[in-house]
Amino acid sequence: MMNNVLTLISNPATAALKPEVAKTAAEAIASFGTETGEIVWLAPNVACDLPFNGNSPEKVVEAVRTAIADTPIDTVAQKSSGRRKSLLVADMESTIIENEMLDELAAAQGIGDAIADITARAMAGELNFEGALRARVNMLKGLDEGALEQALSSIRIMPGAATLVSTMRANGAYCALVSGGFRYYTGWVRHQLGFNYDQSNRLEIVDGKLTGNVFDPILGRDAKREALVRLSAGRGITPLAAITVGDGANDLAMLEAAGMGVAFHAKPIVAESARVRIDHGDLTALLYLQGYRLEEFCG
Repeated sequence: MMNNVLTLISNPATAALKPEVAKTAAEAIASFGTETGEIVWLAPNVACDLPFNGNSPEKVVEAVRTAIADTPIDTVAQKSSGRRKSLLVADMESTIIENEMLDELAAAQGIGDAIADITARAMAGELNFEGALRARVNMLKGLDEGALEQALSSIRIMPGAATLVSTMRANGAYCALVSGGFRYYTGWVRHQLGFNYDQSNRLEIVDGKLTGNVFDPILGRDAKREALVRLSAGRGITPLAAITVGDGANDLAMLEAAGMGVAFHAKPIVAESARVRIDHGDLTALLYLQGYRLEEFCG
């Protein structure tokens, strides 16, 4: 087995990874004088592995990205050993679901633009997460509790999320949902998708209405990293045996601490900082990164 593998992944909806693209990528790797193996197809026209030997995977990725130019393909290089992870720790909003739930609540109340602006700036790292969360929740003071349930109907599960969780669990992995959002929604998503665990913030509700407050402690960036460390220890592994995924600035710490931290369709500050990024694929990309083949997928 060669010591490295480069994985090419396209969005299953477009299946843009044609054999000629994979061949071009293989030739780019070989141009380094690097020993390469045969192309291993994980899913036809969607994902493949290109094994290679060498000590410069970052340069290999750069060369491949240049060679395939504007083709909408994600390119990730890693060590061949230890690819399959036994712990998944995932952000929820704009990662496992397409929504930002505070924005959904605000839109229903006619104050969507004001809250969405704060959300965007917080996720881009421009605002302190805790302060931004308190400010947005305060703007919802007096909202009827029933609005929380009504917003459930707006939740859109991210493509590939159900397959990611069911496949990893079928292969013995523990799946955790860690969110800076709210327990009302993480509990629902956990049940719908089969996560083992969820962690999130709690809204204060008195007499059926939101008070505008969030219970302490606020769970954000540090809490996500701490959850990764705690859950890893509980399973007798290190964070190197975990895969994490998120899109916002408050996910960076857990992405950096994991064996594989994936910036998924991420905000610029996250995409630029993370070693692994998925810009084109759906969440099944995390399975291909671990070497799963399409026929191994569940759900």
